[in-house]
Amino acid sequence: MAKKTHIEKDLCIGCGLCTATVPEVFDWDDDGKAHVIVDEVPANLSDAVDSAAADCPTQAIIIDE
Repeated sequence: MAKKTHIEKDLCIGCGLCTATVPEVFDWDDDGKAHVIVDEVPANLSDAVDSAAADCPTQAIIIDE
């Protein structure tokens, strides 16, 4: 089963860690908060997304497995 992820907008502070770490998965929305730009996390980026989620200072990145 493919991994999915999402951002809890209420928790995101727009620090940019996720967009800098995995720009293939995360980008900015019009409100200056991160959002997910793929439906499923590519297998080759799975570890990077896990790292971004673990390093997020507000734990706004949620992994949906």
